[in-house]
Amino acid sequence: MKKKAADICIIIVGAMLFALAINLFVIPNEFGEGGVIGTSIILYYLFQWSPGLVSLILNSCLLLVGFKFLDKTTTLYTIVAVAFNSLFLYLTEGWRISSDELIVNALFGGVLTGIGLGLIIRVGGTTAGTTILARIANKYLDWNVSYALLLFDLVVVFSSYFIIGAQSVMLTIVMLYVATKVMDFIIEGLNPKKAVTIISNEQSKIAEQVNVLMDRGVTVIYGHGYYTKTAKEILYIVISKQELSQLKKIVRATDKNAFITIHDVRDVFGEGFIDITK
Repeated sequence: MKKKAADICIIIVGAMLFALAINLFVIPNEFGEGGVIGTSIILYYLFQWSPGLVSLILNSCLLLVGFKFLDKTTTLYTIVAVAFNSLFLYLTEGWRISSDELIVNALFGGVLTGIGLGLIIRVGGTTAGTTILARIANKYLDWNVSYALLLFDLVVVFSSYFIIGAQSVMLTIVMLYVATKVMDFIIEGLNPKKAVTIISNEQSKIAEQVNVLMDRGVTVIYGHGYYTKTAKEILYIVISKQELSQLKKIVRATDKNAFITIHDVRDVFGEGFIDITK
């Protein structure tokens, strides 16, 4: 229950940052956006309709259609994200920032958008619209969420060409690219993991110290040297980047002749890491 409450707080912060990106950087500079909010912005340019209200209506319709593709927790988080995003869009509708540098505004708009959406997606929520499509693509096609979202958003952006013009479309693409990179970092890069394989004659001592000193699990894989045919117990350990230094010290102090390979790991699910249902 505490985790769910913390997740909802993160979603609210993400929704606020995303709304600020729209009202401070996108609309004042006549940029476009992707997905439902992009459609809402175009309707604002044409008819002065409130982006907050329009996005709430459109996202609610899409959520009704796409909720079957989301689990109960994701659906709850998405409802919270959509509601608060629309609320913050309405509350900050008249906010502006004094800056006439279009490229700077595009960059900062991308950073705020990426952080906002990244926080929402990281805890398992969506902002409905094309984000639902991106999560479906991730679930069934194993597409990267950030790049799937970029692809779907670009379809909306290019369709806005006749409303905002070529320059605004190009700057919008720059903004979306920055947002994608930032979002990718928020979703996957805040706590990078390392998979470590250790071959040592002192494998039992190393495993014991990893369990006791680092409170990490160790998997033992049985193998043998091809040339010597000598049986070996190979240790496989997944740790955070910050824990790598401590592991090296343990191995170095136990067996200076140990053979170690270290691999970057993008996603880790299971006990001690991220719940696999997320």
